[in-house]
Amino acid sequence: MKTFTREAVRDQGSSVDNPWCIIDTVVYDLSELLDTHPGGEAVLRQVAGQDATSTFYSLHRQEVLASYSELVIGSIEGEKPQIITPQPGDLSPVPYAEPLWLRGEPFRSPYYNDSHRRLQKAARVFTDRYLVPEAKECEATGKLLSQELIDRMEKVGLLRMRLGPGKHLHGRNLFDGAVEGEEFNYFHVVILAQEMARPMARGFQDANMAGMTIGLTILLNFGPENEWKTRICDEVFSGQTKLCLAITEAFAGSDVTSIRTTAEKTPDGKHYIVNGTKKWITNGTWSDYFVTAVRTGEGISVILIERGEGVDTKSIKTSYSSTAGTALITFDNVKVPVENLLGKENDGIRMIFSNFNHERWAMCCSVLSQCRVVVEECLKWANQRIVFGKRLLEQPVIRQKLAKMIALVESNQSWLESITHQMCNMPYADQVRHLAGSIGLLKMSCTRAAHEIADESVQIWGGRGLTQTGMGRHIEMFNRTYKFDAILGGAEEVVADLGVRQAIKNFPKAML
Repeated sequence: MKTFTREAVRDQGSSVDNPWCIIDTVVYDLSELLDTHPGGEAVLRQVAGQDATSTFYSLHRQEVLASYSELVIGSIEGEKPQIITPQPGDLSPVPYAEPLWLRGEPFRSPYYNDSHRRLQKAARVFTDRYLVPEAKECEATGKLLSQELIDRMEKVGLLRMRLGPGKHLHGRNLFDGAVEGEEFNYFHVVILAQEMARPMARGFQDANMAGMTIGLTILLNFGPENEWKTRICDEVFSGQTKLCLAITEAFAGSDVTSIRTTAEKTPDGKHYIVNGTKKWITNGTWSDYFVTAVRTGEGISVILIERGEGVDTKSIKTSYSSTAGTALITFDNVKVPVENLLGKENDGIRMIFSNFNHERWAMCCSVLSQCRVVVEECLKWANQRIVFGKRLLEQPVIRQKLAKMIALVESNQSWLESITHQMCNMPYADQVRHLAGSIGLLKMSCTRAAHEIADESVQIWGGRGLTQTGMGRHIEMFNRTYKFDAILGGAEEVVADLGVRQAIKNFPKAML
């Protein structure tokens, strides 16, 4: 690569036909952009022959430069780059941009070991290389995630790992040996959930096999131990077959006990006939199997329904991208073999509530990861944005907003890790009895934190925080979609009430 002095760039780069500029220590020829730059030719003329670093970063994100690499003609002689260009897998050097355990010396954590660090590195590289570019495209277009990406995830064991520890991981190759299936625990899941939320594409986040993550757990934990269960699980884990969880109805959102979808046995007792509708079902538009809550006589049961005659799905438009496949599902006299019953008949509520624990906990992992990305974006923006002759960071009111945002993320991350430690040392069957309330309160706390962080971040970013392209697009996306986590998996008020009711249930009578 050629080298230039700053004087040479000033003299040659200010020409009418071939304007040059410097960004950091790299020299760009802007002539090809004169007719196509969104801001017009005049904007480029203003920086011709000059160091445009401050001007560029006040308008654009770092990745914009990568898309214009063909404009690079050289660098400044004898100068080293001052701007850090992140590479796939890199940790952020920005304070509070990473969880405490990842910040290196002198920080420590009792929860994470070398297998967790290896997994985090592998997951970050995978996310940066494969999830981020596809997430950006799918979020904008509404396209489904590609089978190529699903196959990549299956190859490294990512689909299996997302369901948590268990026999389904034993003997499996997980990210080329980053972690052994037998040692895999819930902290490994925290890492995966938080890394995979980093693309900041909320619709794509649910599109990325979220239905499987929250639905297949019921089949794994409560399905019969036979060849049928093994076949279905292997089909779904392969990524060739899709599955979702179908519980919510128009008349029964967080109130699961009020579902109206029915499953009545045929006279010969060999089949259920299912009638009813399910609404707001993630991945429903393209799923092959539906883990479905139904009313069976005096109680509620869970059965696995295969797409076929009588099953109809329609897309529902929501605040986030249609790539998530959010669906209205209609079951019209659907014939289902009784062998598709999961667990015992009329024991569905217990299974659903057990499954809610995993779903809500996983949502806490993801929403905190997105909150942390927003904090990082705000810290970087406040450090570079010049307003009224000062950096935003020099304004006390901005520092107060940042302080609140940081405190909310760090405190909830600590609570998440405390609960996760209990999960690692408690049988699955006991978690619903001892941790359902705590996880419900944690979910409420995390989504309330997201509410505050979304609000403060938009105020920090101003108009850019309302724009779907450019520097503030992560802020806009988060502000538009953070409410999903406050509703899905049980509304804030419902899970908060669950937490308090569980506490009262265990209240010592001697204290009354």
